[in-house]
Amino acid sequence: MANNAFFDVFSVKELRQRIVFTFMMLVVFRLGVTLPIPGININALKMYFMSQQGSSNIGITEYIDFFAGGAFKHFSIFMLGIMPYISAQIIMQLLLIVIPSLKKLSEEEGGRKKIQRITRYATIVICLLQSYVVTVYAKSIPDAITMSMLPYTLLAMLTVTAGTVFLIWMGEQITQRGVGNGISLIIFAGIVARMPGAVVELLRQVKTGNINAVHVIIVLLIFVFVVALVIYEQQGQRKIPVNYAKRVVGRKMYGAQSTYIPFKINPSGVIPVIFASSVLTFPLQIAGNLGPDVKWLARFSSWLHPQGIPYIVIYTLLIIFFAYFYTQVTLNPVEIAKQIRENGGSIPGIRTEKMEEHLSR
Repeated sequence: MANNAFFDVFSVKELRQRIVFTFMMLVVFRLGVTLPIPGININALKMYFMSQQGSSNIGITEYIDFFAGGAFKHFSIFMLGIMPYISAQIIMQLLLIVIPSLKKLSEEEGGRKKIQRITRYATIVICLLQSYVVTVYAKSIPDAITMSMLPYTLLAMLTVTAGTVFLIWMGEQITQRGVGNGISLIIFAGIVARMPGAVVELLRQVKTGNINAVHVIIVLLIFVFVVALVIYEQQGQRKIPVNYAKRVVGRKMYGAQSTYIPFKINPSGVIPVIFASSVLTFPLQIAGNLGPDVKWLARFSSWLHPQGIPYIVIYTLLIIFFAYFYTQVTLNPVEIAKQIRENGGSIPGIRTEKMEEHLSR
Protein backbone atom coordinates (compact mmCIF):
# COMPACT_ATOMS: atom_id res chain seq x y z
CA MET A 1 0.00 0.00 0.00
CA ALA A 2 2.74 2.45 1.01
CA ASN A 3 4.84 1.47 -2.02
CA ASN A 4 1.88 2.03 -4.35
CA ALA A 5 1.26 5.47 -2.83
CA PHE A 6 4.93 6.34 -3.33
CA PHE A 7 4.90 5.39 -7.02
CA ASP A 8 1.51 7.09 -7.52
CA VAL A 9 3.20 10.39 -6.68
CA PHE A 10 5.39 10.06 -9.78
CA SER A 11 2.40 9.17 -11.96
CA VAL A 12 1.12 12.75 -11.67
CA LYS A 13 3.00 14.77 -14.29
CA GLU A 14 2.98 18.15 -12.52
CA LEU A 15 4.04 16.66 -9.19
CA ARG A 16 6.77 14.62 -10.89
CA GLN A 17 8.10 17.77 -12.55
CA ARG A 18 8.11 19.61 -9.23
CA ILE A 19 10.02 16.82 -7.50
CA VAL A 20 12.60 16.61 -10.31
CA PHE A 21 13.01 20.41 -10.31
CA THR A 22 13.55 20.46 -6.52
CA PHE A 23 16.08 17.64 -6.75
CA MET A 24 18.03 19.38 -9.53
CA MET A 25 18.14 22.66 -7.59
CA LEU A 26 19.52 20.86 -4.53
CA VAL A 27 22.13 19.15 -6.73
CA VAL A 28 23.21 22.59 -7.99
CA PHE A 29 23.46 23.74 -4.37
CA ARG A 30 25.68 20.80 -3.41
CA LEU A 31 27.88 21.35 -6.48
CA GLY A 32 28.28 25.00 -5.50
CA VAL A 33 29.48 23.95 -2.04
CA THR A 34 32.53 22.35 -3.67
CA LEU A 35 33.49 25.48 -5.65
CA PRO A 36 36.02 27.62 -3.72
CA ILE A 37 36.14 31.39 -4.07
CA PRO A 38 38.95 32.69 -6.35
CA GLY A 39 42.40 33.09 -4.83
CA ILE A 40 42.08 30.37 -2.15
CA ASN A 41 44.53 27.49 -1.63
CA ILE A 42 42.34 24.52 -0.66
CA ASN A 43 45.29 22.35 0.45
CA ALA A 44 46.47 25.06 2.85
CA LEU A 45 42.95 25.26 4.31
CA LYS A 46 42.78 21.50 4.87
CA MET A 47 46.16 21.44 6.62
CA TYR A 48 45.20 24.41 8.80
CA PHE A 49 41.86 22.96 9.94
CA MET A 50 43.48 19.58 10.66
CA SER A 51 46.12 21.28 12.82
CA GLN A 52 43.46 23.27 14.72
CA GLN A 53 41.29 20.30 15.75
CA GLY A 54 40.10 20.73 19.34
CA SER A 55 40.73 24.49 19.67
CA SER A 56 37.91 26.92 20.58
CA ASN A 57 38.21 28.75 17.25
CA ILE A 58 37.73 25.58 15.23
CA GLY A 59 34.67 24.75 17.36
CA ILE A 60 33.04 27.99 16.30
CA THR A 61 34.06 27.34 12.69
CA GLU A 62 32.46 23.88 12.88
CA TYR A 63 29.26 25.46 14.20
CA ILE A 64 29.06 27.97 11.34
CA ASP A 65 30.05 25.26 8.84
CA PHE A 66 27.21 23.05 10.12
CA PHE A 67 24.53 25.54 9.00
CA ALA A 68 26.41 26.32 5.77
CA GLY A 69 26.32 22.64 4.77
CA GLY A 70 30.11 22.24 4.80
CA ALA A 71 30.64 25.28 2.56
CA PHE A 72 32.35 27.48 5.16
CA LYS A 73 35.43 25.31 5.76
CA HIS A 74 35.82 24.90 1.99
CA PHE A 75 35.66 28.69 1.50
CA SER A 76 32.98 27.98 -1.08
CA ILE A 77 30.98 30.54 -3.05
CA PHE A 78 28.05 29.47 -0.79
CA MET A 79 30.10 29.74 2.42
CA LEU A 80 27.68 32.19 4.10
CA GLY A 81 24.73 30.00 3.25
CA ILE A 82 21.25 31.44 3.65
CA MET A 83 21.83 32.92 7.12
CA PRO A 84 22.34 36.57 5.97
CA TYR A 85 18.86 36.46 4.42
CA ILE A 86 17.35 35.09 7.63
CA SER A 87 19.15 37.79 9.65
CA ALA A 88 17.69 40.45 7.34
CA GLN A 89 14.21 38.96 7.79
CA ILE A 90 14.57 39.08 11.58
CA ILE A 91 15.61 42.74 11.46
CA MET A 92 12.68 43.59 9.18
CA GLN A 93 10.15 41.74 11.37
CA LEU A 94 11.38 43.64 14.43
CA LEU A 95 11.14 46.94 12.53
CA LEU A 96 7.54 46.13 11.55
CA ILE A 97 6.64 46.08 15.24
CA VAL A 98 8.62 49.21 16.15
CA ILE A 99 7.67 51.39 13.13
CA PRO A 100 3.86 51.73 12.62
CA SER A 101 4.22 53.05 9.05
CA LEU A 102 6.08 49.88 8.02
CA LYS A 103 3.40 47.76 9.70
CA LYS A 104 0.70 49.56 7.73
CA LEU A 105 2.74 49.15 4.55
CA SER A 106 2.98 45.38 5.11
CA GLU A 107 -0.83 45.07 5.05
CA GLU A 108 -0.94 46.08 1.37
CA GLU A 109 0.10 43.88 -1.56
CA GLY A 110 2.39 46.53 -3.05
CA GLY A 111 3.78 47.30 0.40
CA ARG A 112 4.69 43.66 1.04
CA LYS A 113 6.65 43.59 -2.22
CA LYS A 114 8.47 46.76 -1.20
CA ILE A 115 9.36 45.28 2.20
CA GLN A 116 10.61 42.12 0.48
CA ARG A 117 12.82 44.29 -1.74
CA ILE A 118 14.20 46.15 1.31
CA THR A 119 14.92 42.79 2.96
CA ARG A 120 16.97 41.72 -0.05
CA TYR A 121 18.98 44.95 0.02
CA ALA A 122 19.63 44.41 3.73
CA THR A 123 20.78 40.87 2.91
CA ILE A 124 23.38 42.24 0.49
CA VAL A 125 24.70 44.66 3.13
CA ILE A 126 24.98 41.85 5.71
CA CYS A 127 26.70 39.62 3.12
CA LEU A 128 29.29 42.30 2.36
CA LEU A 129 30.04 42.77 6.07
CA GLN A 130 30.33 39.05 6.78
CA SER A 131 32.35 38.35 3.64
CA TYR A 132 34.85 41.05 4.65
CA VAL A 133 35.27 39.37 8.05
CA VAL A 134 35.89 36.08 6.24
CA THR A 135 38.61 37.62 4.07
CA VAL A 136 40.39 38.87 7.19
CA TYR A 137 40.11 35.37 8.64
CA ALA A 138 41.66 33.86 5.49
CA LYS A 139 44.56 36.29 5.82
CA SER A 140 45.48 34.71 9.18
CA ILE A 141 45.76 31.20 7.63
CA PRO A 142 49.30 30.47 6.33
CA ASP A 143 49.53 30.24 2.51
CA ALA A 144 45.72 30.31 2.15
CA ILE A 145 45.62 33.27 -0.24
CA THR A 146 47.30 32.88 -3.63
CA MET A 147 46.93 36.48 -4.86
CA SER A 148 47.50 40.03 -3.59
CA MET A 149 45.22 41.09 -0.73
CA LEU A 150 43.21 43.94 -2.29
CA PRO A 151 42.05 42.09 -5.44
CA TYR A 152 41.36 39.00 -3.33
CA THR A 153 39.26 40.96 -0.81
CA LEU A 154 37.13 42.63 -3.47
CA LEU A 155 36.73 39.44 -5.49
CA ALA A 156 35.89 37.34 -2.42
CA MET A 157 33.30 39.83 -1.15
CA LEU A 158 31.57 40.02 -4.53
CA THR A 159 31.70 36.24 -5.10
CA VAL A 160 30.36 35.27 -1.68
CA THR A 161 27.62 37.93 -1.80
CA ALA A 162 26.60 36.75 -5.28
CA GLY A 163 26.56 33.16 -3.98
CA THR A 164 24.13 34.02 -1.18
CA VAL A 165 21.90 36.02 -3.55
CA PHE A 166 21.87 33.03 -5.91
CA LEU A 167 20.83 30.75 -3.01
CA ILE A 168 17.95 33.11 -2.19
CA TRP A 169 16.82 33.05 -5.83
CA MET A 170 17.14 29.27 -5.88
CA GLY A 171 15.07 28.98 -2.70
CA GLU A 172 12.32 31.15 -4.19
CA GLN A 173 12.32 29.06 -7.37
CA ILE A 174 11.93 25.85 -5.33
CA THR A 175 9.03 27.40 -3.41
CA GLN A 176 7.27 28.49 -6.61
CA ARG A 177 8.10 25.62 -8.97
CA GLY A 178 9.20 22.81 -6.68
CA VAL A 179 8.06 21.04 -3.51
CA GLY A 180 8.00 22.67 -0.07
CA ASN A 181 9.68 25.81 1.24
CA GLY A 182 12.88 26.43 -0.73
CA ILE A 183 14.85 28.22 2.01
CA SER A 184 14.07 25.48 4.55
CA LEU A 185 14.99 22.76 2.04
CA ILE A 186 18.37 24.38 1.33
CA ILE A 187 19.17 24.51 5.06
CA PHE A 188 17.94 20.92 5.46
CA ALA A 189 20.01 19.70 2.49
CA GLY A 190 23.14 21.33 3.92
CA ILE A 191 22.68 19.65 7.30
CA VAL A 192 21.74 16.22 5.90
CA ALA A 193 24.73 16.25 3.52
CA ARG A 194 27.05 16.05 6.52
CA MET A 195 25.32 13.00 8.01
CA PRO A 196 27.07 10.23 5.99
CA GLY A 197 30.49 11.52 7.03
CA ALA A 198 29.33 11.85 10.63
CA VAL A 199 28.01 8.26 10.63
CA VAL A 200 31.28 6.92 9.19
CA GLU A 201 33.27 8.83 11.81
CA LEU A 202 30.98 7.52 14.57
CA LEU A 203 31.43 3.91 13.44
CA ARG A 204 35.19 4.43 13.32
CA GLN A 205 35.18 5.79 16.87
CA VAL A 206 33.12 2.80 18.07
CA LYS A 207 35.44 0.37 16.28
CA THR A 208 38.56 1.89 17.87
CA GLY A 209 36.91 1.86 21.31
CA ASN A 210 36.85 5.64 21.79
CA ILE A 211 33.04 5.55 22.05
CA ASN A 212 30.99 2.89 23.83
CA ALA A 213 28.50 1.15 21.51
CA VAL A 214 25.91 1.04 24.32
CA HIS A 215 26.05 4.84 24.58
CA VAL A 216 25.44 5.12 20.82
CA ILE A 217 22.37 2.87 21.06
CA ILE A 218 21.00 4.93 23.97
CA VAL A 219 21.49 8.17 22.01
CA LEU A 220 19.75 6.66 18.97
CA LEU A 221 16.77 5.59 21.11
CA ILE A 222 16.55 9.09 22.59
CA PHE A 223 16.72 10.51 19.07
CA VAL A 224 13.83 8.31 17.89
CA PHE A 225 11.79 9.26 20.97
CA VAL A 226 12.39 12.99 20.42
CA VAL A 227 11.41 12.74 16.73
CA ALA A 228 8.19 10.91 17.67
CA LEU A 229 7.47 13.56 20.33
CA VAL A 230 8.00 16.38 17.83
CA ILE A 231 5.66 14.73 15.30
CA TYR A 232 3.02 14.24 18.01
CA GLU A 233 3.36 17.87 19.09
CA GLN A 234 3.11 19.18 15.52
CA GLN A 235 -0.18 17.31 15.07
CA GLY A 236 -1.66 18.81 18.24
CA GLN A 237 -4.27 21.57 18.02
CA ARG A 238 -6.11 23.86 20.38
CA LYS A 239 -9.63 24.44 19.05
CA ILE A 240 -11.25 27.77 19.97
CA PRO A 241 -15.07 27.53 19.52
CA VAL A 242 -16.73 30.47 17.75
CA ASN A 243 -20.48 31.11 17.41
CA TYR A 244 -21.87 33.30 14.61
CA ALA A 245 -25.32 34.91 14.86
CA LYS A 246 -27.78 35.23 11.98
CA ARG A 247 -26.72 37.91 9.53
CA VAL A 248 -27.80 39.37 6.21
CA VAL A 249 -25.23 39.86 3.43
CA GLY A 250 -26.75 41.57 0.37
CA ARG A 251 -29.97 39.70 -0.37
CA LYS A 252 -28.88 36.52 1.37
CA MET A 253 -29.52 35.57 4.97
CA TYR A 254 -27.03 33.30 6.72
CA GLY A 255 -28.24 31.25 9.67
CA ALA A 256 -26.51 30.94 13.02
CA GLN A 257 -23.60 28.53 13.01
CA SER A 258 -20.93 27.18 15.31
CA THR A 259 -17.37 26.52 14.23
CA TYR A 260 -13.88 26.66 15.69
CA ILE A 261 -10.48 28.22 15.02
CA PRO A 262 -7.67 25.61 15.03
CA PHE A 263 -4.47 26.82 16.72
CA LYS A 264 -1.43 24.57 16.47
CA ILE A 265 0.28 23.84 19.79
CA ASN A 266 3.56 24.97 18.25
CA PRO A 267 2.63 27.40 15.44
CA SER A 268 6.19 28.70 15.05
CA GLY A 269 7.64 25.26 14.24
CA VAL A 270 11.40 25.22 13.70
CA ILE A 271 11.58 28.95 12.83
CA PRO A 272 12.72 30.07 16.34
CA VAL A 273 15.66 27.64 16.19
CA ILE A 274 16.72 28.97 12.78
CA PHE A 275 16.34 32.59 13.93
CA ALA A 276 18.31 31.98 17.15
CA SER A 277 21.08 30.25 15.20
CA SER A 278 21.22 33.12 12.73
CA VAL A 279 21.48 35.74 15.49
CA LEU A 280 24.36 33.88 17.16
CA THR A 281 26.19 33.06 13.94
CA PHE A 282 27.25 36.63 13.13
CA PRO A 283 28.95 37.49 16.48
CA LEU A 284 30.48 34.00 16.58
CA GLN A 285 31.80 34.48 13.07
CA ILE A 286 33.43 37.79 13.99
CA ALA A 287 34.84 36.40 17.24
CA GLY A 288 36.14 33.24 15.62
CA ASN A 289 37.66 34.95 12.60
CA LEU A 290 39.13 38.07 14.21
CA GLY A 291 39.71 36.61 17.67
CA PRO A 292 43.38 35.58 17.21
CA ASP A 293 44.29 39.21 16.41
CA VAL A 294 42.08 40.97 19.01
CA LYS A 295 42.45 39.92 22.65
CA TRP A 296 38.97 40.82 23.88
CA LEU A 297 37.41 39.04 20.88
CA ALA A 298 39.52 35.98 21.68
CA ARG A 299 38.14 35.99 25.24
CA PHE A 300 34.60 36.47 23.90
CA SER A 301 35.14 33.58 21.47
CA SER A 302 36.26 31.32 24.32
CA TRP A 303 33.35 32.42 26.54
CA LEU A 304 30.68 31.91 23.84
CA HIS A 305 31.92 28.54 22.63
CA PRO A 306 29.03 26.46 21.17
CA GLN A 307 29.60 23.73 23.78
CA GLY A 308 29.79 26.13 26.73
CA ILE A 309 27.06 26.88 29.31
CA PRO A 310 26.76 30.64 28.43
CA TYR A 311 26.11 29.75 24.80
CA ILE A 312 23.48 27.14 25.70
CA VAL A 313 21.70 29.58 28.05
CA ILE A 314 21.68 32.42 25.48
CA TYR A 315 20.63 30.04 22.70
CA THR A 316 17.72 28.71 24.80
CA LEU A 317 16.54 32.22 25.74
CA LEU A 318 16.68 33.31 22.09
CA ILE A 319 14.59 30.30 21.02
CA ILE A 320 11.96 31.12 23.67
CA PHE A 321 11.92 34.79 22.62
CA PHE A 322 11.59 34.05 18.91
CA ALA A 323 8.92 31.38 19.55
CA TYR A 324 6.78 33.98 21.34
CA PHE A 325 7.67 36.75 18.88
CA TYR A 326 6.99 34.71 15.73
CA THR A 327 3.71 33.35 17.13
CA GLN A 328 2.47 36.88 17.88
CA VAL A 329 3.47 38.08 14.41
CA THR A 330 1.92 35.18 12.46
CA LEU A 331 -1.27 34.64 14.49
CA ASN A 332 -1.91 38.25 15.62
CA PRO A 333 -4.73 37.74 18.19
CA VAL A 334 -5.82 41.40 17.85
CA GLU A 335 -6.51 40.96 14.13
CA ILE A 336 -8.26 37.59 14.65
CA ALA A 337 -10.52 39.06 17.35
CA LYS A 338 -11.32 42.02 15.07
CA GLN A 339 -12.36 39.70 12.22
CA ILE A 340 -14.57 37.64 14.57
CA ARG A 341 -16.37 40.79 15.79
CA GLU A 342 -16.80 42.20 12.26
CA ASN A 343 -18.48 38.93 11.17
CA GLY A 344 -20.84 38.95 14.14
CA GLY A 345 -19.06 36.14 15.96
CA SER A 346 -18.34 35.49 19.62
CA ILE A 347 -16.39 33.03 21.74
CA PRO A 348 -18.66 31.19 24.24
CA GLY A 349 -18.07 32.35 27.82
CA ILE A 350 -15.73 35.19 26.78
CA ARG A 351 -16.79 38.84 26.72
CA THR A 352 -16.25 40.67 23.42
CA GLU A 353 -13.61 43.05 24.83
CA LYS A 354 -11.70 40.10 26.34
CA MET A 355 -11.25 38.15 23.08
CA GLU A 356 -7.69 39.36 22.45
CA GLU A 357 -6.61 38.36 25.94
CA HIS A 358 -8.21 34.91 25.60
CA LEU A 359 -6.63 34.26 22.19
CA SER A 360 -3.20 35.35 23.45
CA ARG A 361 -3.07 32.65 26.14
